[in-house]
Amino acid sequence: MISRSYTNLLDLASGNFPVMGRERRRLPRVMTVPGNVSEFDEDQAYSVSSDNPSSVSSDRMIIVANRLPLKAEKRNGSWSFSWDQDSLYLQLKDGLPEDMEILYVGSLSVDVDSHEQDDVAQILLDKFKCVPTFFPPDLQSKFYDGFCKRQLWPLFHYMLPFSADHGGRFDRSLWEAYVATNKLFFQKVIEVINPDDDFVWIHDYHLMVLPTFLRRRFNRIRMGFFLHSPFPSSEIYRSLPVREEILKALLNSDLIGFHTFDYARHFLTCCSRMLGLEYQSKRGYIGLEYYGRTVGIKIMPVGINMGRIQSVMRYSEEEGKVTELRNRFEGKTVLLGIDDMDIFKGINLKLLAMEQMLRQHSNWRGRAVLVQIVNPARGKGIDVDEIRGEIEESCRRINGEFGKPGYQPIIYIDTPVSINEINAYYHIAECVVVTAVRDGMNLTPYEYIVCRQGLLGSESDFSGPKKSMLVASEFIGCSPSLSGAIRVNPWNVEATGEALNEALSMSDAEKQLRHEKHFRYVSTHDVAYWSRSFLQDLERICVDHFKKRCWGMGISFGFRVVALDPNFRKLSIPCIVSDYKRAKSRAILLDYDGTLMPQNSINKAPSQEVLNFLDALCEDKKNSIFIVSGRGRESLGKWFTPCKNIGIAAEHGYFLRWSGNEEWETCGQNSDFGWMQIVEPVMKQYTESTDGSSIEIKESALVWQYRDADPGFGSLQAKEMLEHLESVLANEPVAVKSGHYIVEVKPQGVSKGSVSEKIFSSMAEKGKPVDFVLCIGDDRSDEDMFEAIGNAMSKRLLCDNALVFACTVGQKPSKAKYYLDDTTEVTSMLESLAEASEASNFSMRELDDAL
Repeated sequence: MISRSYTNLLDLASGNFPVMGRERRRLPRVMTVPGNVSEFDEDQAYSVSSDNPSSVSSDRMIIVANRLPLKAEKRNGSWSFSWDQDSLYLQLKDGLPEDMEILYVGSLSVDVDSHEQDDVAQILLDKFKCVPTFFPPDLQSKFYDGFCKRQLWPLFHYMLPFSADHGGRFDRSLWEAYVATNKLFFQKVIEVINPDDDFVWIHDYHLMVLPTFLRRRFNRIRMGFFLHSPFPSSEIYRSLPVREEILKALLNSDLIGFHTFDYARHFLTCCSRMLGLEYQSKRGYIGLEYYGRTVGIKIMPVGINMGRIQSVMRYSEEEGKVTELRNRFEGKTVLLGIDDMDIFKGINLKLLAMEQMLRQHSNWRGRAVLVQIVNPARGKGIDVDEIRGEIEESCRRINGEFGKPGYQPIIYIDTPVSINEINAYYHIAECVVVTAVRDGMNLTPYEYIVCRQGLLGSESDFSGPKKSMLVASEFIGCSPSLSGAIRVNPWNVEATGEALNEALSMSDAEKQLRHEKHFRYVSTHDVAYWSRSFLQDLERICVDHFKKRCWGMGISFGFRVVALDPNFRKLSIPCIVSDYKRAKSRAILLDYDGTLMPQNSINKAPSQEVLNFLDALCEDKKNSIFIVSGRGRESLGKWFTPCKNIGIAAEHGYFLRWSGNEEWETCGQNSDFGWMQIVEPVMKQYTESTDGSSIEIKESALVWQYRDADPGFGSLQAKEMLEHLESVLANEPVAVKSGHYIVEVKPQGVSKGSVSEKIFSSMAEKGKPVDFVLCIGDDRSDEDMFEAIGNAMSKRLLCDNALVFACTVGQKPSKAKYYLDDTTEVTSMLESLAEASEASNFSMRELDDAL
């Protein structure tokens, strides 16, 4: 029977329960998850980990896409299904291991009545290993024709919804339909997945929130996503009201693939500007650090299936299509365009460029013919009728002006054309023209190049050197890989017209060289190469994730998996209080900003509550309490005046005061600050040219902050400044370091780690060797302190049996072994320690009174 979760999700999407059918046989190796799939915000309770041993050792790939790679037809009341040999999702299996089982999850291109869905699903499962996703027509319309085609597709192709007629305003109900449909795909995946063994590869913009559903259910699932459309610049993408939800959902993948570096760069910029994430490149691999997981970024344009094209070429030759077209266009020079009926394909710009060439170069009149094949629109896209009318009007005008009996410069074909006939057009075309104003990849040039190479071993194929020419828009995904193409800005009609003339007028020798270069690339970077490379990177990046301890947190689309070192765990307050009570000599080192005081707090002075429990801790004679901060000694000394016994290490430990009654001492080895006269003018120069930046002048250091600057420009300026300062300060006794939105110059040997060691050694010299250490901090400078504490045992600065608690604030990769979630938990823990000290002091006073 259909699982109860299936009915819940359909009920959620449409308000109707599907008709229950007969029990369906499942694929072997299917993991059954008991219970219902709950609402999105509640299903974490049913999360299935991958800690259980797998029953099967071999891997399997589950490919999830909006459409299954199938052709479906109903004849005389019965369904007929066959593989769609032209589907990319079917072809990509050529690059996967031969023994890897492939399972497809997606929808059909035809509607299936509800009473037939069970039978159809069983047939597809048995014969094709396909799991169909069915959804009600109204949901399909809102999902595909609504959100996908009227919201995401225009936006990803750089069309902003300036008016209801151009792009359409954001409709929350369409977004809800998009999410509901992704949930249905999720349900189909969990019906067949074995999370221990399976890879999941999700495709394209239709399913961008699916990774969150799957990651929420299976924390350790191996999951990749590939976007086949462009990804827009951050200025465009930021206009999407659900921008962060989609970004966070994609980041729940292990690997995210794009066709070009431009698309990947735009995605990374969006993650930086909207989520504050930074990426880095290691050994040629780009990765985004996201809550301890490294999300891989893959840049690899998809290729074509060479075998499929060779097969079609052979069939076209047998049918005589090539000979037929050669006879038809004898004496003519054919330019070819093949595009979908879409506002972004630039078809009319191509026609205008052809008109420009005929007007400027009269020698091509009567000779040059542009055959423009227009495939039917894939959905109810924006302005399809308007653009069709515009194209037809241009064709009539150009043919009317330049045409004559027996010659039409534009041959416009808007009826379905078989793949065999398209192949024949490739054979006779002297040049293929692609003028899309924005396109994800566009494989037409690749197919053309292979067809112009000809069918190996065929005597009937055209003789002579193999040559081809391409005029390609610089805004399509395949453009960077076709260095021999004449790249154009399709909006510049005059320049595109000149490019057409250049392509047709070029010498055969030059055409041959360009063709050979293109064919070498296309033939070696085919679809199998693409899928093989993606799987290899997915395997590589998942190996690192499996070494870490993972758990999920967050609600709705804020859900993410936190991956940390297996030894990294939350600091237990009852445990530390117990150890605290037994200790005889304690050292407690506390960072200030982000630890005792929230980073976003406007008033940076400590609250009375903080001062009270710090003072209570200082009253305990077994304690040595230190504030270790990057702030200056003047502000820290003023704020903590009420705590007479508290120690302060200011400016990362350059200045140290053991208590309020003692004088400040200098821990830095060098007191010559002449280097500041070199650094300050440099920082001022960058401050003047970087809006939102500022300089903080300390007694021992200079800090350039760019937290309020444009993130991209600020980061660029920081890198430039870092190199500039390292160059001019090469012979000075200073360290130049970059941090979170800062560049800091300070004396060498000054760090929170070095001052920590000084504190431990001084306490040992005074006869109070430390047997309990608590160190809490939240940023990069505190990592020095955590590292120093780890080394203190080996340097014998602590007691042999000392208890060490190095704790970072927030769940993130750290040298500390413990964490607390936020400043509230820090203050709560310190209050508990203060209460333990007060109870101990009270007991001691009672004992003294009794004696």
